[in-house]
Amino acid sequence: MASKGFAKIEDQSLENVRLLLWGPNLKDEVFSRWTQGFVFSKDETTALVQLEGGPCAVIAPVQAFLLKNALFTSHTSTTSNLSSVTAEQANSYLCESLAELLVSMETSTFVLISLEDPELGSASTSSENAVSLESGESSPKRRRIDQETFHNKLRCLRCDGAPEMKARLKELMPEYQQDFGVLLFLYSLLLSKGLEQIKNEVEDPTEPMIDGIYGHGSQSLINLFLTSRAISNVWDNDKDVSGLKLRGIKRQSTIGFLTLLEHLRYCEVGWYLKNPMFPIWLLGSETHLTVLFSTERSLVVTESPATSARTVFAQYDPEGNGFISASLLGDVMAALNLVSDREYVDIMRNKLDSEELGIITRSSFMDEFFPEDDTSSASQFRLYHYNGLPRSCPERKVQYHSCEARILEEIDPQIITDTSPIKLCLQTKWPTIELQWPSDHPPSLN
Repeated sequence: MASKGFAKIEDQSLENVRLLLWGPNLKDEVFSRWTQGFVFSKDETTALVQLEGGPCAVIAPVQAFLLKNALFTSHTSTTSNLSSVTAEQANSYLCESLAELLVSMETSTFVLISLEDPELGSASTSSENAVSLESGESSPKRRRIDQETFHNKLRCLRCDGAPEMKARLKELMPEYQQDFGVLLFLYSLLLSKGLEQIKNEVEDPTEPMIDGIYGHGSQSLINLFLTSRAISNVWDNDKDVSGLKLRGIKRQSTIGFLTLLEHLRYCEVGWYLKNPMFPIWLLGSETHLTVLFSTERSLVVTESPATSARTVFAQYDPEGNGFISASLLGDVMAALNLVSDREYVDIMRNKLDSEELGIITRSSFMDEFFPEDDTSSASQFRLYHYNGLPRSCPERKVQYHSCEARILEEIDPQIITDTSPIKLCLQTKWPTIELQWPSDHPPSLN
Protein backbone atom coordinates (compact mmCIF):
# COMPACT_ATOMS: atom_id res chain seq x y z
CA MET A 1 0.00 0.00 0.00
CA ALA A 2 2.72 2.46 0.96
CA SER A 3 4.41 2.09 -2.43
CA LYS A 4 1.61 3.89 -4.31
CA GLY A 5 2.75 7.49 -3.93
CA PHE A 6 3.58 7.27 -0.22
CA ALA A 7 6.76 8.91 1.05
CA LYS A 8 8.78 8.88 4.23
CA ILE A 9 7.68 11.40 6.88
CA GLU A 10 10.26 14.06 7.68
CA ASP A 11 12.08 13.23 10.91
CA GLN A 12 11.17 16.54 12.53
CA SER A 13 7.46 16.21 11.62
CA LEU A 14 7.40 12.70 13.01
CA GLU A 15 9.09 13.81 16.23
CA ASN A 16 6.64 16.72 16.57
CA VAL A 17 3.58 14.53 16.18
CA ARG A 18 4.97 12.00 18.67
CA LEU A 19 5.59 14.69 21.29
CA LEU A 20 2.20 16.33 20.71
CA LEU A 21 0.36 13.04 20.99
CA TRP A 22 2.35 11.02 23.52
CA GLY A 23 4.80 13.36 25.23
CA PRO A 24 8.43 12.32 25.86
CA ASN A 25 7.79 9.29 28.08
CA LEU A 26 5.56 6.85 26.22
CA LYS A 27 5.52 3.40 27.84
CA ASP A 28 5.59 0.40 25.50
CA GLU A 29 2.64 -1.05 27.43
CA VAL A 30 0.51 2.03 26.67
CA PHE A 31 1.55 2.07 23.01
CA SER A 32 0.66 -1.60 22.73
CA ARG A 33 -2.86 -0.97 24.06
CA TRP A 34 -3.41 1.50 21.22
CA THR A 35 -2.32 -0.92 18.50
CA GLN A 36 -5.61 -2.13 17.10
CA GLY A 37 -7.71 -1.57 14.02
CA PHE A 38 -11.29 -0.49 13.46
CA VAL A 39 -13.00 -3.86 13.77
CA PHE A 40 -16.64 -4.77 14.23
CA SER A 41 -18.22 -6.96 16.88
CA LYS A 42 -19.35 -10.42 15.83
CA ASP A 43 -22.52 -9.78 17.87
CA GLU A 44 -23.48 -6.33 16.50
CA THR A 45 -22.79 -5.53 12.86
CA THR A 46 -22.22 -1.80 13.31
CA ALA A 47 -20.51 -1.80 16.73
CA LEU A 48 -16.75 -1.31 16.93
CA VAL A 49 -14.75 -3.33 19.44
CA GLN A 50 -12.16 -1.77 21.73
CA LEU A 51 -9.64 -4.47 22.59
CA GLU A 52 -7.97 -2.81 25.58
CA GLY A 53 -8.20 0.37 27.67
CA GLY A 54 -7.02 3.59 26.05
CA PRO A 55 -8.14 4.14 22.44
CA CYS A 56 -11.77 4.97 23.30
CA ALA A 57 -10.84 8.63 22.63
CA VAL A 58 -10.72 7.68 18.94
CA ILE A 59 -12.96 4.62 18.71
CA ALA A 60 -15.98 6.12 20.55
CA PRO A 61 -16.15 9.31 18.39
CA VAL A 62 -15.75 7.22 15.22
CA GLN A 63 -18.54 4.94 16.49
CA ALA A 64 -20.74 7.98 17.10
CA PHE A 65 -20.23 9.31 13.56
CA LEU A 66 -20.80 5.83 12.16
CA LEU A 67 -24.16 5.66 13.95
CA LYS A 68 -25.04 9.09 12.64
CA ASN A 69 -24.35 7.98 9.09
CA ALA A 70 -26.16 4.67 9.54
CA LEU A 71 -29.27 6.19 11.13
CA PHE A 72 -29.73 9.66 9.74
CA THR A 73 -28.24 10.05 6.27
CA SER A 74 -30.72 10.42 3.43
CA HIS A 75 -29.50 7.35 1.52
CA THR A 76 -30.07 4.96 4.42
CA SER A 77 -33.21 3.14 5.44
CA THR A 78 -31.90 1.60 8.65
CA THR A 79 -33.49 4.01 11.11
CA SER A 80 -34.32 2.15 14.32
CA ASN A 81 -33.20 -1.14 12.72
CA LEU A 82 -29.42 -1.32 12.86
CA SER A 83 -29.61 -5.10 12.92
CA SER A 84 -30.47 -5.03 9.20
CA VAL A 85 -27.11 -3.47 8.26
CA THR A 86 -24.88 -5.88 6.37
CA ALA A 87 -21.14 -6.20 6.98
CA GLU A 88 -20.49 -4.53 3.64
CA GLN A 89 -22.73 -1.59 4.56
CA ALA A 90 -21.05 -1.28 7.96
CA ASN A 91 -17.64 -1.05 6.30
CA SER A 92 -19.01 1.62 3.98
CA TYR A 93 -20.36 3.65 6.93
CA LEU A 94 -16.98 3.33 8.64
CA CYS A 95 -15.12 4.65 5.60
CA GLU A 96 -17.66 7.46 5.21
CA SER A 97 -17.26 8.41 8.87
CA LEU A 98 -13.45 8.52 8.75
CA ALA A 99 -13.61 10.69 5.63
CA GLU A 100 -16.15 13.00 7.30
CA LEU A 101 -13.86 13.47 10.28
CA LEU A 102 -10.93 14.33 8.01
CA VAL A 103 -13.05 16.83 6.05
CA SER A 104 -14.14 18.45 9.31
CA MET A 105 -10.53 19.52 9.91
CA GLU A 106 -11.23 22.28 7.34
CA THR A 107 -8.17 21.75 5.20
CA SER A 108 -7.69 21.53 1.45
CA THR A 109 -4.69 19.19 1.67
CA PHE A 110 -5.10 15.88 3.45
CA VAL A 111 -2.40 13.58 4.80
CA LEU A 112 -3.02 9.83 4.88
CA ILE A 113 -0.66 7.62 6.87
CA SER A 114 0.20 4.02 6.02
CA LEU A 115 2.85 1.48 6.98
CA GLU A 116 5.75 0.81 4.66
CA ASP A 117 5.07 -2.87 5.25
CA PRO A 118 1.33 -3.39 5.74
CA GLU A 119 2.03 -7.04 6.62
CA LEU A 120 3.13 -5.75 10.03
CA GLY A 121 -0.52 -5.36 10.82
CA SER A 122 -1.92 -8.40 9.06
CA ALA A 123 -0.19 -11.35 10.70
CA SER A 124 -2.81 -11.38 13.42
CA THR A 125 -5.90 -9.58 12.27
CA SER A 126 -7.85 -7.39 14.63
CA SER A 127 -11.01 -9.32 13.82
CA GLU A 128 -9.40 -12.43 15.26
CA ASN A 129 -8.43 -10.45 18.35
CA ALA A 130 -11.94 -9.15 18.72
CA VAL A 131 -13.47 -12.61 18.55
CA SER A 132 -10.90 -13.92 21.00
CA LEU A 133 -11.31 -11.12 23.52
CA GLU A 134 -15.12 -11.01 23.26
CA SER A 135 -15.25 -14.71 24.10
CA GLY A 136 -13.08 -14.13 27.14
CA GLU A 137 -10.00 -15.89 25.81
CA SER A 138 -6.48 -14.55 25.73
CA SER A 139 -5.00 -13.60 22.37
CA PRO A 140 -1.47 -15.00 22.06
CA LYS A 141 -1.47 -14.26 18.32
CA ARG A 142 -1.73 -10.53 18.89
CA ARG A 143 1.23 -8.82 17.22
CA ARG A 144 3.43 -6.79 19.55
CA ILE A 145 5.96 -4.52 17.87
CA ASP A 146 7.76 -1.73 19.65
CA GLN A 147 6.95 1.91 19.08
CA GLU A 148 10.27 2.66 17.34
CA THR A 149 9.66 0.02 14.69
CA PHE A 150 6.15 1.33 14.12
CA HIS A 151 7.23 4.94 13.73
CA ASN A 152 10.15 4.07 11.47
CA LYS A 153 7.77 2.27 9.11
CA LEU A 154 5.26 5.13 8.77
CA ARG A 155 4.75 6.66 5.31
CA CYS A 156 2.51 9.54 4.22
CA LEU A 157 0.51 10.50 1.16
CA ARG A 158 -0.68 14.05 0.50
CA CYS A 159 -4.05 14.37 -1.22
CA ASP A 160 -5.22 17.58 -2.85
CA GLY A 161 -8.91 17.90 -2.12
CA ALA A 162 -11.57 15.70 -0.56
CA PRO A 163 -12.38 13.58 -3.66
CA GLU A 164 -8.79 12.31 -3.93
CA MET A 165 -8.60 11.76 -0.17
CA LYS A 166 -11.80 9.72 -0.13
CA ALA A 167 -10.65 7.54 -3.02
CA ARG A 168 -7.28 6.78 -1.39
CA LEU A 169 -8.88 6.30 2.03
CA LYS A 170 -11.14 3.64 0.55
CA GLU A 171 -8.03 1.83 -0.70
CA LEU A 172 -6.50 2.05 2.78
CA MET A 173 -9.51 0.66 4.65
CA PRO A 174 -8.24 -2.94 4.79
CA GLU A 175 -5.07 -1.68 6.49
CA TYR A 176 -7.04 0.57 8.85
CA GLN A 177 -8.96 -2.50 9.98
CA GLN A 178 -5.72 -4.28 10.88
CA ASP A 179 -3.65 -4.03 14.04
CA PHE A 180 -2.47 -0.42 13.70
CA GLY A 181 -5.44 1.16 11.97
CA VAL A 182 -6.59 3.35 14.86
CA LEU A 183 -3.15 4.95 15.18
CA LEU A 184 -2.72 5.31 11.42
CA PHE A 185 -6.01 7.21 11.19
CA LEU A 186 -5.24 9.30 14.27
CA TYR A 187 -1.89 10.36 12.82
CA SER A 188 -3.65 11.14 9.53
CA LEU A 189 -6.15 13.37 11.33
CA LEU A 190 -3.47 15.28 13.26
CA LEU A 191 -1.23 15.85 10.26
CA SER A 192 -4.18 16.87 8.07
CA LYS A 193 -5.32 19.39 10.68
CA GLY A 194 -1.78 20.71 11.15
CA LEU A 195 0.32 20.37 14.28
CA GLU A 196 0.88 24.10 14.70
CA GLN A 197 -2.84 24.78 14.49
CA ILE A 198 -3.49 22.16 17.16
CA LYS A 199 -0.82 23.67 19.41
CA ASN A 200 -2.55 27.05 19.04
CA GLU A 201 -5.85 25.56 20.17
CA VAL A 202 -4.89 23.46 23.17
CA GLU A 203 -4.62 25.17 26.54
CA ASP A 204 -1.18 23.71 27.32
CA PRO A 205 0.85 22.57 24.26
CA THR A 206 3.32 20.76 26.53
CA GLU A 207 0.62 18.43 27.85
CA PRO A 208 0.32 15.36 25.56
CA MET A 209 -3.04 14.52 23.98
CA ILE A 210 -2.66 10.94 25.23
CA ASP A 211 -1.37 10.29 28.72
CA GLY A 212 1.95 8.53 28.22
CA ILE A 213 1.65 6.73 31.55
CA TYR A 214 -2.00 5.62 31.63
CA GLY A 215 -3.01 5.90 27.97
CA HIS A 216 -6.19 7.99 28.35
CA GLY A 217 -7.07 10.54 25.69
CA SER A 218 -7.29 14.18 26.78
CA GLN A 219 -10.37 16.38 26.49
CA SER A 220 -8.49 18.26 23.74
CA LEU A 221 -8.32 15.08 21.69
CA ILE A 222 -11.98 14.29 22.31
CA ASN A 223 -13.01 17.82 21.35
CA LEU A 224 -10.90 17.65 18.19
CA PHE A 225 -13.06 14.76 17.01
CA LEU A 226 -16.34 16.34 18.15
CA THR A 227 -15.79 19.96 17.11
CA SER A 228 -12.69 19.96 14.84
CA ARG A 229 -11.02 22.20 17.46
CA ALA A 230 -8.57 20.87 20.06
CA ILE A 231 -10.09 23.02 22.79
CA SER A 232 -9.36 21.85 26.33
CA ASN A 233 -12.70 22.92 27.89
CA VAL A 234 -16.34 21.91 27.40
CA TRP A 235 -18.26 25.07 28.34
CA ASP A 236 -19.81 27.45 25.79
CA ASN A 237 -17.68 30.29 24.40
CA ASP A 238 -14.58 31.83 25.91
CA LYS A 239 -14.26 32.82 29.55
CA ASP A 240 -12.13 35.45 31.22
CA VAL A 241 -10.86 34.16 34.55
CA SER A 242 -8.79 36.75 36.40
CA GLY A 243 -7.50 38.14 33.13
CA LEU A 244 -6.75 34.70 31.65
CA LYS A 245 -8.70 33.87 28.50
CA LEU A 246 -9.93 30.26 28.54
CA ARG A 247 -11.39 28.92 25.32
CA GLY A 248 -14.69 27.12 25.10
CA ILE A 249 -16.91 25.53 22.46
CA LYS A 250 -18.01 28.07 19.83
CA ARG A 251 -20.81 26.28 17.99
CA GLN A 252 -23.27 23.41 18.07
CA SER A 253 -21.44 20.12 17.55
CA THR A 254 -22.51 17.27 15.29
CA ILE A 255 -22.11 14.73 18.10
CA GLY A 256 -22.70 15.70 21.73
CA PHE A 257 -20.88 15.11 24.99
CA LEU A 258 -22.10 14.42 28.52
CA THR A 259 -19.90 13.43 31.42
CA LEU A 260 -20.21 12.02 34.90
CA LEU A 261 -17.56 14.55 35.90
CA GLU A 262 -20.15 17.31 35.58
CA HIS A 263 -22.38 15.51 38.09
CA LEU A 264 -19.32 15.40 40.35
CA ARG A 265 -18.90 19.16 39.75
CA TYR A 266 -15.45 18.89 38.18
CA CYS A 267 -16.54 20.65 34.98
CA GLU A 268 -19.39 22.45 33.21
CA VAL A 269 -20.64 21.14 29.87
CA GLY A 270 -22.25 23.88 27.80
CA TRP A 271 -25.34 24.02 25.62
CA TYR A 272 -23.46 23.33 22.40
CA LEU A 273 -22.21 19.90 23.48
CA LYS A 274 -25.39 18.95 25.34
CA ASN A 275 -27.54 19.80 22.30
CA PRO A 276 -25.76 18.45 19.21
CA MET A 277 -27.20 18.35 15.70
CA PHE A 278 -28.02 14.64 16.07
CA PRO A 279 -29.29 12.74 19.15
CA ILE A 280 -25.95 11.03 19.74
CA TRP A 281 -23.68 11.74 22.70
CA LEU A 282 -20.33 10.53 23.96
CA LEU A 283 -20.65 9.66 27.65
CA GLY A 284 -17.55 10.22 29.74
CA SER A 285 -16.68 8.50 32.99
CA GLU A 286 -13.45 9.16 34.87
CA THR A 287 -11.49 6.87 32.52
CA HIS A 288 -13.64 5.73 29.57
CA LEU A 289 -15.92 6.89 26.75
CA THR A 290 -19.11 5.16 25.64
CA VAL A 291 -21.91 6.26 23.29
CA LEU A 292 -25.59 7.04 23.91
CA PHE A 293 -27.99 7.49 21.01
CA SER A 294 -31.62 7.66 20.03
CA THR A 295 -33.67 7.81 16.85
CA GLU A 296 -35.87 10.54 18.37
CA ARG A 297 -34.80 13.71 16.56
CA SER A 298 -36.79 16.03 18.86
CA LEU A 299 -34.27 15.34 21.65
CA VAL A 300 -31.98 17.90 20.02
CA VAL A 301 -32.81 21.30 18.59
CA THR A 302 -31.23 23.37 15.88
CA GLU A 303 -29.65 26.67 16.83
CA SER A 304 -32.36 29.29 17.30
CA PRO A 305 -32.54 33.03 18.02
CA ALA A 306 -32.65 32.07 21.70
CA THR A 307 -29.41 30.10 21.51
CA SER A 308 -27.78 32.98 19.61
CA ALA A 309 -28.96 35.30 22.38
CA ARG A 310 -27.34 33.09 25.02
CA THR A 311 -24.11 33.23 23.05
CA VAL A 312 -24.13 37.03 22.84
CA PHE A 313 -25.08 37.37 26.51
CA ALA A 314 -22.15 35.10 27.44
CA GLN A 315 -19.76 37.37 25.56
CA TYR A 316 -20.66 40.16 28.00
CA ASP A 317 -20.43 37.69 30.91
CA PRO A 318 -16.97 36.20 30.25
CA GLU A 319 -16.58 34.85 33.79
CA GLY A 320 -19.81 32.86 33.47
CA ASN A 321 -21.54 34.40 36.48
CA GLY A 322 -24.99 34.23 34.93
CA PHE A 323 -25.46 38.00 34.95
CA ILE A 324 -24.11 41.20 33.41
CA SER A 325 -23.77 44.73 34.67
CA ALA A 326 -26.99 46.65 34.12
CA SER A 327 -24.94 49.28 32.28
CA LEU A 328 -24.22 46.74 29.51
CA LEU A 329 -27.87 45.99 28.71
CA GLY A 330 -27.97 48.45 25.81
CA ASP A 331 -24.85 46.91 24.25
CA VAL A 332 -26.32 43.41 24.46
CA MET A 333 -29.62 44.53 22.96
CA ALA A 334 -27.84 46.31 20.12
CA ALA A 335 -25.69 43.24 19.41
CA LEU A 336 -28.88 41.17 19.07
CA ASN A 337 -30.57 43.75 16.80
CA LEU A 338 -33.23 44.45 19.41
CA VAL A 339 -34.71 47.91 19.82
CA SER A 340 -31.90 49.72 21.62
CA ASP A 341 -32.73 53.42 21.71
CA ARG A 342 -31.88 54.98 25.04
CA GLU A 343 -35.41 55.50 26.32
CA TYR A 344 -36.46 51.89 25.68
CA VAL A 345 -33.25 50.49 27.18
CA ASP A 346 -33.86 52.54 30.34
CA ILE A 347 -37.39 51.13 30.59
CA MET A 348 -36.12 47.56 30.22
CA ARG A 349 -33.26 48.14 32.67
CA ASN A 350 -35.72 49.31 35.32
CA LYS A 351 -37.92 46.29 34.66
CA LEU A 352 -35.14 43.68 34.65
CA ASP A 353 -33.32 45.24 37.61
CA SER A 354 -36.35 46.24 39.64
CA GLU A 355 -34.43 45.81 42.91
CA GLU A 356 -31.70 48.17 41.64
CA LEU A 357 -28.89 45.69 42.27
CA GLY A 358 -26.99 46.91 39.23
CA ILE A 359 -27.12 43.56 37.42
CA ILE A 360 -29.26 41.83 34.78
CA THR A 361 -29.51 38.06 35.16
CA ARG A 362 -29.40 35.82 32.13
CA SER A 363 -32.65 34.10 33.08
CA SER A 364 -34.61 37.35 33.38
CA PHE A 365 -33.15 38.63 30.09
CA MET A 366 -34.05 35.41 28.26
CA ASP A 367 -37.54 35.24 29.77
CA GLU A 368 -38.21 38.81 28.61
CA PHE A 369 -36.83 38.71 25.07
CA PHE A 370 -36.53 35.03 24.09
CA PRO A 371 -39.08 32.89 25.93
CA GLU A 372 -38.68 29.31 24.76
CA ASP A 373 -41.31 26.64 24.27
CA ASP A 374 -39.89 23.21 25.10
CA THR A 375 -43.15 21.30 24.65
CA SER A 376 -41.98 19.89 21.30
CA SER A 377 -39.35 17.71 22.97
CA ALA A 378 -40.37 14.12 23.58
CA SER A 379 -41.16 13.17 27.17
CA GLN A 380 -40.87 9.43 26.55
CA PHE A 381 -38.36 7.84 24.19
CA ARG A 382 -35.99 4.92 23.70
CA LEU A 383 -32.27 5.28 24.32
CA TYR A 384 -29.48 2.97 23.21
CA HIS A 385 -26.06 2.56 24.81
CA TYR A 386 -22.79 1.28 23.37
CA ASN A 387 -19.66 0.22 25.24
CA GLY A 388 -16.84 -1.07 23.06
CA LEU A 389 -14.96 -2.91 25.81
CA PRO A 390 -15.99 -6.61 25.88
CA ARG A 391 -15.04 -6.95 29.54
CA SER A 392 -17.59 -4.25 30.41
CA CYS A 393 -20.46 -5.92 28.52
CA PRO A 394 -22.77 -8.74 29.62
CA GLU A 395 -21.35 -12.09 28.50
CA ARG A 396 -18.46 -10.07 27.01
CA LYS A 397 -20.58 -9.34 23.93
CA VAL A 398 -20.31 -5.85 22.42
CA GLN A 399 -23.93 -5.05 21.63
CA TYR A 400 -26.32 -2.11 21.89
CA HIS A 401 -28.45 -2.05 25.03
CA SER A 402 -31.72 -0.13 25.06
CA CYS A 403 -33.98 1.34 27.70
CA GLU A 404 -37.19 3.28 27.95
CA ALA A 405 -36.61 6.85 29.15
CA ARG A 406 -39.17 9.24 30.61
CA ILE A 407 -38.80 12.91 31.49
CA LEU A 408 -40.85 13.56 34.64
CA GLU A 409 -42.25 16.91 35.71
CA GLU A 410 -40.44 16.49 39.00
CA ILE A 411 -38.72 13.75 40.99
CA ASP A 412 -39.70 12.75 44.51
CA PRO A 413 -36.37 12.42 46.36
CA GLN A 414 -38.03 9.96 48.74
CA ILE A 415 -38.45 7.30 46.03
CA ILE A 416 -35.16 7.55 44.14
CA THR A 417 -33.88 4.00 43.55
CA ASP A 418 -31.63 4.30 40.49
CA THR A 419 -28.31 5.98 41.29
CA SER A 420 -26.32 4.26 38.55
CA PRO A 421 -23.46 6.26 36.97
CA ILE A 422 -25.20 6.29 33.59
CA LYS A 423 -28.33 7.88 35.08
CA LEU A 424 -26.30 10.44 37.05
CA CYS A 425 -24.51 11.31 33.81
CA LEU A 426 -27.76 11.74 31.84
CA GLN A 427 -29.24 13.89 34.59
CA THR A 428 -26.74 16.61 33.68
CA LYS A 429 -28.87 17.10 30.55
CA TRP A 430 -32.27 15.78 31.70
CA PRO A 431 -32.45 16.41 35.50
CA THR A 432 -35.74 14.51 35.91
CA ILE A 433 -35.01 11.55 33.64
CA GLU A 434 -36.07 8.04 34.65
CA LEU A 435 -34.60 4.98 32.91
CA GLN A 436 -36.10 1.51 32.69
CA TRP A 437 -33.59 -1.13 31.58
CA PRO A 438 -34.77 -4.65 30.67
CA SER A 439 -32.54 -6.10 33.38
CA ASP A 440 -31.72 -4.93 36.85
CA HIS A 441 -28.19 -4.00 35.77
CA PRO A 442 -27.76 -0.70 33.86
CA PRO A 443 -24.85 -0.74 31.38
CA SER A 444 -21.42 0.31 32.55
CA LEU A 445 -19.78 3.65 31.73
CA ASN A 446 -16.37 2.05 32.40
